[in-house]
Amino acid sequence: MAAIEVRNLSKTFLQKDGKVEALKNINLCIEAGDIFGIIGMSGAGKSTLVRCLNYLERPTEGQVLIHGVELGGLSEKELRKERSKISMIFQHFNLLMQKNVLDNIAFPLIVNGTKKKEAREQARKLLETVGLGEKENSYPAQLSGGQKQRVAIARALASNPDILLCDEATSALDPQTTASILELLQEINEKLGITIVIITHQMAVVREICKNVAIVEDGEIVEEGAVEEIFAHPKTDAAKALLYNDGSEENVSPIKPVELLHETEKIRIVFSENSAFEPVIANMILQLHTPVNILKADTKNVGGIAKGEMILGLPENKEIRNAMKQYLRDKGLAVEEVVNNVE
Repeated sequence: MAAIEVRNLSKTFLQKDGKVEALKNINLCIEAGDIFGIIGMSGAGKSTLVRCLNYLERPTEGQVLIHGVELGGLSEKELRKERSKISMIFQHFNLLMQKNVLDNIAFPLIVNGTKKKEAREQARKLLETVGLGEKENSYPAQLSGGQKQRVAIARALASNPDILLCDEATSALDPQTTASILELLQEINEKLGITIVIITHQMAVVREICKNVAIVEDGEIVEEGAVEEIFAHPKTDAAKALLYNDGSEENVSPIKPVELLHETEKIRIVFSENSAFEPVIANMILQLHTPVNILKADTKNVGGIAKGEMILGLPENKEIRNAMKQYLRDKGLAVEEVVNNVE
């Protein structure tokens, strides 16, 4: 049974100047134990979608089922009980600044009726789980961003959830801290079997940790599938834009230098494990007696596997261009056209 199933979900907001369709006919199935990414540019609707998954936002139309239970058919009491199985972490941590780390984690347990001593004991175990056992008496102001997010994760785990929703949970962190948080989430998924849904605008986050991904644009899911497949064979402009602009530095877009070179045709190729050990580009040039421009070359971590990618500028001769693309495909490489107007 799926952990989360979304059927024909739409969400409309009423504003003074009219209606805003934030989500349109979303259909989604997330299997139990998956690490699932929902990615899109700012304003795409992904954060609204994640809030519909636990009914913090009620859909205008459609259904959300959690382990087969349709949330829209529950009473408020039943919904609160079902929602307790779904925890959430946010970009800005949302910690209580006047309470120390231990009490931040114990607080939701105490609110839900757990005795203070028992709640603090559970909180200590959770602090060990997230690698902050020595910080129980520290206050949030004394912690780094990564440490604050670890506390937030420990607090989210306090209710023993089946599902963890992460809404831009690493967006405020530097790359090194982001990597450590993603590693922690992966450990939690593997050891506790918790289904994790990651909402992000960063393709690097999806590549690093997610098994499957849905790409959201203008309130609709435009592409969905295994991360490895979408990395190798993006079908939509939205997927290609996210991939081509997947730089290691924030706000750096690797596609921009490519645009300035004005080659007749540019292609993106992805190396398989077999082709990575063969000098494919050099052999192609020797066979076809025509050079190509290597506009970009990089290696990306896709689900723990290193995947090589290049963007090549092809020569003007159409017959040679077609021969080169066929040669690369025959060698088992994924070949995708790069469009200059990708934003």
